[in-house]
Amino acid sequence: MVVLQEWWGLVPQIRGVCDRLAGEGFVALAPDLYHGEFAEHTEMDRAGELMTSLPPDRAARDMSAAIDFLLAHEATTGGAVGVTGFCMGGMLALLIAAAEGDRVAAVAPFYGAPLGEGAPDWSGLTAAVEGHLAANDDFFPSEAITVLGDDLREAGRDVVFHVYEGTGHGFANEENPLGTWDEAAAATAWGRTVEFLRSHL
Repeated sequence: MVVLQEWWGLVPQIRGVCDRLAGEGFVALAPDLYHGEFAEHTEMDRAGELMTSLPPDRAARDMSAAIDFLLAHEATTGGAVGVTGFCMGGMLALLIAAAEGDRVAAVAPFYGAPLGEGAPDWSGLTAAVEGHLAANDDFFPSEAITVLGDDLREAGRDVVFHVYEGTGHGFANEENPLGTWDEAAAATAWGRTVEFLRSHL
């Protein structure tokens, strides 16, 4: 499993997601896309700067290298990986799945997707997708991502997006940086994610 960070960077909470996946029997790796930089939860302006200044080509290389590493690791089997990500990482999870084709078998993005001009060429997407969206999200509106899901299904892709009523962006982050953590919704989304990954990896 490749785990992709929120806009804060490779913070302990993301490392904790790797640990949780490991506890479920997966081999999980979170590449440090900011190369050592990160923002505290009180530094939203810095987080925004780090996200917008992330070179897309470097991020793509780092994510592809993470896939290379996992596929070659002695603890893994098979010829494909799963990818999950949160916020910015959810968007990047879908981008790398579209770019890497059959090397990605399953994608579980949380409240993030490439929309508008940021959308990739979806013809390379072969992975199954199960996303988890906040109903009230100013960063990545669930309505727009739901439309994307409809479009991808019409193109023959295996895509499901769950919308969690009453939730806001970041609802699955137990450190609650935006004041939106929803314990019940997060538990449901996590259970669905683990079941989905087990069925496709």
